[in-house]
Amino acid sequence: LPLTILWNLRSESIVSRSVIWRLTRVIEIFDTPVANAGDMGALLLRFLFNSVFIWIIIQKLYYPKSQRRDYYFTFALISVSIFFLIYLLGSVKIKVGFALGLFAIFGIIRYRTESMSVREMTYLFVIIAVSVINALAVTLSYGELLLTNVIFIICIRLCENIPYLKSRSEKLVVYDRIDLIKPDCRDELLKDLKDRLGLDIIDVEVGAVDFLRDTAMLKVYYGDRKGSINTVDNMLKIPKDK
Repeated sequence: LPLTILWNLRSESIVSRSVIWRLTRVIEIFDTPVANAGDMGALLLRFLFNSVFIWIIIQKLYYPKSQRRDYYFTFALISVSIFFLIYLLGSVKIKVGFALGLFAIFGIIRYRTESMSVREMTYLFVIIAVSVINALAVTLSYGELLLTNVIFIICIRLCENIPYLKSRSEKLVVYDRIDLIKPDCRDELLKDLKDRLGLDIIDVEVGAVDFLRDTAMLKVYYGDRKGSINTVDNMLKIPKDK
């Protein structure tokens, strides 16, 4: 008798859990399921998978050189937005066309305060590409996705740290000694720029010349041993505080 009671209790527990499981899968509100454990698990697992590799790209590859917290914020949230947008709309017949449309939209982004540099735009393109791949490639195994993401990271790492490529930066300078912009005075011009800027000047190009104000526009190329990114090299005016 005790064994029969225990068996009945166990059977009732199994039945109750089964009923609850089915209810969570069957109950709908306005034709929308309340919960689907399988789909929710797949969504969270794929999101965590994408987040790990996006974090590696932003934190370990992009941020050490740029130190731009604003772009860190932008890249991270764009990745989250793109992933969920693509993943949750994956059943809609938009797939490749929609993804390419996103590339076109973000490819022409220009922020109100300043235009995005080539390096930041490239990282943005990579972030979007990785997020789209991780969200859309539902037919691929996690091993194939892992290999794809690792190849992305390796390529970025190699491009960021190619040992035989010298880092050369450029700076726009409004120059006041237009008597030195003559071809015959090139050596004196380079020496004067080195003394006044304190940089290892490699080359200089002369642009527009204003004889009324005795100024000339110069593009100065200099060696940067640290390989750091200067975001204001091409600014000519001091921005006004708003």
